Amino acid sequence: MKLMKIAQVCVCCLVLVWSSGAWAEEPAAKDTPASAAKSWNAKIIEEFRANAGKVSGMFANSNLLLLHTTGAKSGLSRIVPLAYLADGERLIVIASKGGAPSNPKWYHNLVANPDVRVEVGTEQFAAQATVAQEPERTTLYEQMEAVSPGFATYKQKAAPRIIPVIILTRKP
Repeated sequence: MKLMKIAQVCVCCLVLVWSSGAWAEEPAAKDTPASAAKSWNAKIIEEFRANAGKVSGMFANSNLLLLHTTGAKSGLSRIVPLAYLADGERLIVIASKGGAPSNPKWYHNLVANPDVRVEVGTEQFAAQATVAQEPERTTLYEQMEAVSPGFATYKQKAAPRIIPVIILTRKP
C-alpha cells in the first residue's frame, strides 16, 4: 500500500520526490517510501533516456524533463524527472511535492545552487533556475493547472504553503 501511495503522488506529474533516486540527500533503507520513490524515478529516467524523452503509461502525453541539481548539503549531482510547461524559451517547473506541507529536496538544491542542467528529449543544456515572484508565480501556476489539473489539488493540499514555481532559463 505504501508503494501505491507513493506511485500515485509521483505519477500525478512527477513533482514529488521524497528522495530522488541515486541522488538522494541521505541513504534510504530498503522498502521505505524513499526507496520506493527512488526506484520509481529511476525507472522513469531510464525510460526517458531510452526513448528520446518519451515515457509510456500515464505520462505518454506529458511534457517531462530531467532536472540535474547539485545537492545543497552534499554537493553531489541529483536528477529528478519533472513535468514542465514551456513559456516561450523558458521552461517552468512546479515544486508541489504532491501537495505536501514542505518543499521537495530538489527545490532546496536549486535555491542553494541555481546553476542546473536540463534534459528535454535528447537535448541537454545548462540553465539558470529562478524562483518566480508574484504576480508571475501565480500566473505561471495557473497555466500549469490548465494543462495539468492535478496541480489544483496540490495547491489545496499544500495550503497554507505557497507552492514555488521555478523558471529554467537556458544559458548561452
